[in-house]
Parts: sequence; C-alpha cells; structure tokens
Amino acid sequence: MTRIACCQIAPVFGDLTANTALIVEQIRAAVAAGADVVVLPELVTSGYMFADADEARSLARPATADTFAEWIAAAGDAVVIGGFAESGTDGLLYNSAVMLDGSGVLGFYRKSHLWDREKLVFTPGAAVPEVVATRHGAIAVMVCYDLEFPELTRPVALAGAELIAAPVNWPLFPRPDGEHPGEVINAMATARASKVAVACCDRTGVERGQAWTEGSAVVSPDGWVLSAVGSGPGMAIADVDLSVTHDKALTEHVDLFGDRRPELY
Repeated sequence: MTRIACCQIAPVFGDLTANTALIVEQIRAAVAAGADVVVLPELVTSGYMFADADEARSLARPATADTFAEWIAAAGDAVVIGGFAESGTDGLLYNSAVMLDGSGVLGFYRKSHLWDREKLVFTPGAAVPEVVATRHGAIAVMVCYDLEFPELTRPVALAGAELIAAPVNWPLFPRPDGEHPGEVINAMATARASKVAVACCDRTGVERGQAWTEGSAVVSPDGWVLSAVGSGPGMAIADVDLSVTHDKALTEHVDLFGDRRPELY
C-alpha cells in the first residue's frame, strides 16, 4: 500500500518566506501521518492571483535543488510534489511543479495547458509529463487544467504511470447541491478510464477576491474518492494499492488498454 496525502492549505500571496515555513510544516505533518507521497497545491510558494507578468517574475524561482532545499530536508523517505512559479533559464516564466524526496529533486514539470489569464503571465510547457519511477510508485505530475485533457492523461497511463499527482488551484464555480465539484468528477473519470490513481491537491482561503473549490481528493484506480477535505484547510489521506494499476482488465473479456482502437482515433 502507498499512503497518499494532499495538503489543502492557504498560501499567503507574495510571502515566499511564510509559505516555505507553511509548506515544510505540512510536509512534516504528512510524513508524521505515515504519508509516502505528499501533494501540495499549484503555485504554493507564491500564491496564484498575479496582477501581471512582472509581479509573477518578482515571485518566481529557478528550477534547482537549492530552491527546494528546505522541502528536501523535510521530505525524508516521502515523495513530495508541489507547484511554483518558475523563472526559466530561457528568460520565460512557467507554471511549474517539482517532484522530490529526501535525496533531492526527482524532476520538474511545466504546465502545458494554461487556464484563462495564466496565458498572460506564463509560457506553456512543451513536454508530456515524465513517468518517474520513485520508491513509492511510478508517478506522473500534471498541474490543474492539464487534467481536463485526456490527450495528456492517457499517454502517461500508457507509459506506466500508477499515480497522477496534480497540484491544482480550482476557482470556485457553482454546482448543484450534493454534487462533487466538476473537476473532481473529471479526476474520477480519468482514474476509471485508465485504472490509475489520481491525487489532486487544491488550496483554500480567498486570494484577491478569488474563492477556491477546496476540492482536494485522493481517487482510487477504480475511480472512487477515497479521501477528501471539503471546506477549509486539511489533509486528504488514503492508502492506495498501486499494484492494481498494472492489470487493466475489468472482466475476462474487458481490458481498458487491450480494447483500445487507436487505428480509429
């Protein structure tokens, strides 16, 4: 079993120091709860609601191990995934995520599908997420809106991902009483369609007038929500058997990958 934790927190916009302290506190709390994989929100280092690219640039950091030294020190044996505003060596800004453990950085990913005004700030990433073989499973990282595109989620599942870990900042949209947020429904469908676990870590609080969905959830490879936070800060945490993702059969005559007809698509 792999214990997955999504830490739903409220970063302080623009306060890199306070946010680092909050992040480290959350990593330690998740590790103390036995988490093997810890997921943090999108742009957790800086906050999300940038006025413009200049403001984002002032809060961006390079994609280096030194940037995340305090995360690494807190991670221990756990794999930690979280979002940050990246100042690229090419001079461009990216909405990025890091994957690391106590040994150092395992990889970076740049969000490839930018949402709304993000397009005025960031450059979209140009690569499919890498499936990283970690001590706690084969993990692919995506960021928020990326999950809405099966053209991206299916290839990582085909490449052997057991878990899709997604830092997210989901703006609050109205929905019928009693319904899951639409984004969580999509995560459930993604998990079910490819028999892969999905962990989405949303944020809480109100930032510059923007309320958030607060939809953090750990979804099983069968597509069911195993743990969710709901309103306010908290931790969605669940044990998931990632080995079941290796067998895509549902019945004797149904196989999610074997039944594909790529020649038709």
